[in-house]
Amino acid sequence: MAKEKSIYTCSECGGTNAKWLGKCPHCGEWNTLVESVAEPSGGAKNRYQSLAKSQPVATLSEIEASDFERTPTGQDELDRVLGGGIVAGGVVLIGGDPGIGKSTLLLQAVDALSQQLKVLYVTGEESGAQVAMRARRLGLAGTQVRVLAEISLEKILATIEVEQPGFVVIDSIQTMYSEQLSSAPGSVAQVRECAAQLTRTAKAGGCAMVLVGHVTKEGALAGPRVLEHIVDTVLYFEGDTHSSFRLVRAIKNRFGAVNEIGVFAMTDKGLKGVTNPSAIFLSTHGEPVPGSCVLVTLEGTRPLLVELQALVDGGGPSPRRLSVGLERDRLAMLLAVLHRHAGVMTNDQDVFVNAVGGVRISEPAADLAVMLAIQSSLRGKPLPKGFIAFGEVGLAGEVRPAPRGQERLKEAAKLGFSVAVVPKANAPKKAIEGLTVHAVERIEEAIAIIRGL
Repeated sequence: MAKEKSIYTCSECGGTNAKWLGKCPHCGEWNTLVESVAEPSGGAKNRYQSLAKSQPVATLSEIEASDFERTPTGQDELDRVLGGGIVAGGVVLIGGDPGIGKSTLLLQAVDALSQQLKVLYVTGEESGAQVAMRARRLGLAGTQVRVLAEISLEKILATIEVEQPGFVVIDSIQTMYSEQLSSAPGSVAQVRECAAQLTRTAKAGGCAMVLVGHVTKEGALAGPRVLEHIVDTVLYFEGDTHSSFRLVRAIKNRFGAVNEIGVFAMTDKGLKGVTNPSAIFLSTHGEPVPGSCVLVTLEGTRPLLVELQALVDGGGPSPRRLSVGLERDRLAMLLAVLHRHAGVMTNDQDVFVNAVGGVRISEPAADLAVMLAIQSSLRGKPLPKGFIAFGEVGLAGEVRPAPRGQERLKEAAKLGFSVAVVPKANAPKKAIEGLTVHAVERIEEAIAIIRGL
């Protein structure tokens, strides 16, 4: 009997190689080649069926451009992340940790959409009885929801052709397998092939589709990176399983804004949208405490108020710099700027910085709030009640403007904040009722202002 031929596939980019190499020749990643059985030639003759009839070449200016029609999912926060709702023919990939609430959210969306469209919920991880039990627990009627418990790609495609749904959920893509491939479900080849076939079906038939994906222990979507390139939208479901709050974040979206977030609260009746997410990320201190500063950050198009906390304590000859929710390298840079330009020395102190509520802040506009929180903790004196700050700080000590500063200030005033330290370029031209704004150009000016408040 002839020995089966092996092929090595990269788990990052999906590229193949005849022999194992430490470094993938296609994407340059190390130790990502996984051995699998090579498929016989001609065994997948129908694999690359044409997506649609070929279109003639046209001039860009002559192509009619129209906005995509969107169908609301019944979950306002999910619609915000998607850009207004689902789009016919659009494919969404959503990933998250086990038990975070992906299936719960999609089952709620399917039930709401069933009143407007024909829907199909394909489950490869649970039986139909388990899906029904969850729907009863959530109080969903499910009278129009069609459910298929199947992992064979060919049978799923045949069912979609018969049912002709307008919205399909595949839970999850890692459990699906194609009979044209001999590798096991969840392998690189199977995930790539099943996702490609389902995407072609969605585009050709005009149905919206959601693929649920597993994540690795690092939090990235499992499977080849090409999976994220195939789909139109990539969403990440984030949150601590010990907390009742969940975040849905858009990483890629061909039909809307990226880095948009939706905030949900897990209840006994499923996930409910949070209309005022700033309340989650603000502390419940009765009076101001040292080391606490409120930042107005932007998540997509939404201004959010987040409390940043700093703790400065005696550290000895090898002080530690730890941050949760912010970049550690940037924290070290900010401490150096504080020392050089504002005379605030923390060389012999441990410095800990935390963003309340588990939110991750990546924008540089958090610099000023972090530095003021550190200064407050070091002095042991709290910032004034109702105080907010934002602005990027450069290595020369200058305070640079943040994008959409007026919207940030208006959001803070709406929530009752009364004092703000902001970059000079973000100072409002007209006074904002109830908000006193101190505009600064350098970090030493900001430090001097909070010492005088």
